[in-house]
Amino acid sequence: MCGNRVEELESRVQELEASVEGLTDELVECKVRLRELEGAVDADLGFAPVQSDDSSEEETAEESADTAEETKNEAVDEGDNTEETETDIIVA
Repeated sequence: MCGNRVEELESRVQELEASVEGLTDELVECKVRLRELEGAVDADLGFAPVQSDDSSEEETAEESADTAEETKNEAVDEGDNTEETETDIIVA
C-alpha cells in the first residue's frame, strides 16, 4: 500500500509541475502581449518608445519558474509568520 501512495504522490507532483510550467508560459506570453499593447498605446499618444531589454521567452519562463519555486519554498519556510508592511504615500 505504501508504494502505491508514493506513486500517486509522484504522479500528482508531475501534474502540478506541468501545470506550473504551463501557467508560467502563459504568464510570459501575457507580459509580452501587454508590453506590445502598452507600446501601441504610447505610440498613439505620441510618447517616445522605451527601449527594453528583450530576453527570449524561454529564458524569461525559466527565470519565472525559478522565482516561483523560490517563492514557494520561502512560503513553506515562513509558515503563517507573514507580516504586512505599510507604505507612506506622499502626494505633492
